[in-house]
Amino acid sequence: MKVGIGVGNCKDSFGLGRFVAGQAIQDGKINSPSFALAFCGVGTNGYEFFDGIRSVIGAQVPVLGGSGIGIITNHVISYDNYPAGLLLIEDHSIQARFALAEGLDKDEHQAGRLLANQFSLKSDTKLFLFYDSVRIPPKEGAPPVMNSSKPLLQGIADIIGSGVPIIGAGTVGDFDFSPTVQFAGDSVKSRSAVALVLDGDNNADFVIMHGCSPKSGLCHTITRAEGAVIYEIDNQPIVKIINEMYGSEEWQQQHPVKRLSLGVNHGEKFNKEFFEKDYVNRLIVGVLPDKSGIVLFEPDLGAGDEIQFMLRNPRQMITSARKNSETLIETIKNSGKKPLWGFYIDCAGRTALFSETLQEEATEVQEVFNRNNIPLFGFYSGVEIAPFINKNRGLDWTGVLTVFSK
Repeated sequence: MKVGIGVGNCKDSFGLGRFVAGQAIQDGKINSPSFALAFCGVGTNGYEFFDGIRSVIGAQVPVLGGSGIGIITNHVISYDNYPAGLLLIEDHSIQARFALAEGLDKDEHQAGRLLANQFSLKSDTKLFLFYDSVRIPPKEGAPPVMNSSKPLLQGIADIIGSGVPIIGAGTVGDFDFSPTVQFAGDSVKSRSAVALVLDGDNNADFVIMHGCSPKSGLCHTITRAEGAVIYEIDNQPIVKIINEMYGSEEWQQQHPVKRLSLGVNHGEKFNKEFFEKDYVNRLIVGVLPDKSGIVLFEPDLGAGDEIQFMLRNPRQMITSARKNSETLIETIKNSGKKPLWGFYIDCAGRTALFSETLQEEATEVQEVFNRNNIPLFGFYSGVEIAPFINKNRGLDWTGVLTVFSK
């Protein structure tokens, strides 16, 4: 296997595509690419960027990916101006296929079914999924409306079952939730979901990074909700409760809310010790214009669900990135396999800019991969997708690190 990575940052979208493609070919000494993963910010014209890539690697090589707030490689973490990156793989033992489902903004569940109906699975299949997180961009003080991973993943599971691991992301291109694009193998689309299906002699192991901890030990019950909007918990207006937590209404100007999220504990309910691996967290996108409720990034919580208020913990986030990266690489090596390359899907909320930290947590992942001389490629996402408690789920405020090996 040959692995090439290219990264660039310039206003000329077509030229940027040509640059990262040429850099990836040179970096990996690649002659006949098998497939590519590519991401760029919304400041870059995705159509021109895509054309620039294909003008270098050829129209027959499938290119999957799309919008991303930033790029992560062994030596670069970039999310300012025009960040873009490309991973190029040459491996003739791998068969790369792709599938596309449009109309995601009309019916996520049906899009999932349409996507899954396009491919068959083998015993060694690896499945990657990318979809447009943004359904309706924010306007006139109203928060954005998001597409949901839950019905999308359920639609896929209807066809192929829930036992097939899926790694992927809901894509965003900037912190303003502007419309995004998806690179769908041989074309550029929007409001869609795309899948990369890999068959062949390789292994894929993953780990989920965390970084939130409960604000207190108190649990609350959602008593009024509709879709992605939560109006009440414990029969009290949730906006009023959060106002009291902050001591003001200033948090309502944040899209998404920076420090506070909602968490669901999937572990032992009354366990006195906190285990971050047991929690799925949900970002608060913003407040309704009439301040009657909050909007979540994922509309999968409803009346009767039990939640806890979670605080972003920068120190825990950085420690988790380092320890989980080290453990994953060590586990792979101890099993007799050779790590070949890593793919890091990192929540954009974990950037130093958004988290207001002095250190990028992704530098911990970089250090582990550089120490072990393993190529690393990744991007900043809106939602991260990975298996969690025997089910593929959309996650928030996490990093999903996948390592391919033989």
